[in-house]
Amino acid sequence: MANNQRISDLRVLSEDQLKDEVLKLKKEQFNLRFQRATGQLENTSRVRVVRRDVARALTVAAQKRAEAKK
Repeated sequence: MANNQRISDLRVLSEDQLKDEVLKLKKEQFNLRFQRATGQLENTSRVRVVRRDVARALTVAAQKRAEAKK
């Protein structure tokens, strides 16, 4: 259920806002990977959640670009 809410939140963003969101998520993903490598990561499930959020944001951005081309 939370995924549907997340997708609808992403769909209302502009392409620039989506780009910023992807950048923010990728930074978080990097930090999580770094924490995991140094043994400091407590919430290991967050890695998967962030990876999927990045994919969601990129998918919505691609859909917006495809819609703009029509």
